[in-house]
Amino acid sequence: MGSHPGGVAVITTTDALGDPHGFTCTAWCSVSLDPPLLLVCAANTSRTLPVIAERGAFAVNLLHGAGRRAAEAFAGRTAERFSAVPWEPSPETGLPLLPDDAHTVAECRVVRLDRAGDHTIVLGEVIRTDASDGPGPAPLLYGRRRYATWQA
Repeated sequence: MGSHPGGVAVITTTDALGDPHGFTCTAWCSVSLDPPLLLVCAANTSRTLPVIAERGAFAVNLLHGAGRRAAEAFAGRTAERFSAVPWEPSPETGLPLLPDDAHTVAECRVVRLDRAGDHTIVLGEVIRTDASDGPGPAPLLYGRRRYATWQA
């Protein structure tokens, strides 16, 4: 599956103390328009997954071509992910948003968690979106172990 490129997102949430957590994800997709649902897949070993389950909410930061540094920062195992890129809490939910690196953000309420092999499918209902006006910057893609920008 790694040979087929996918859009890159950074999934974020906060714990009970308000500390941010997140990871890079290419396993996400739209599920339904009514109600608006999407899913993300998180490794069962992810340190962010139990925080998402406890908080019951997460944000999907869809990265644009200049967001590669965020993708790389959140792909590693380092705890300093949020010091590597600018972020801010959402005014409505407090979820961490990456305004310099994301062209679109979807804030979600967890609807369901389903374990599937070595990952967990997190189904979320979209409660708020924020998207760039107009066509916006080209999305960041990842496939064949490299990043690229989508060209229309």
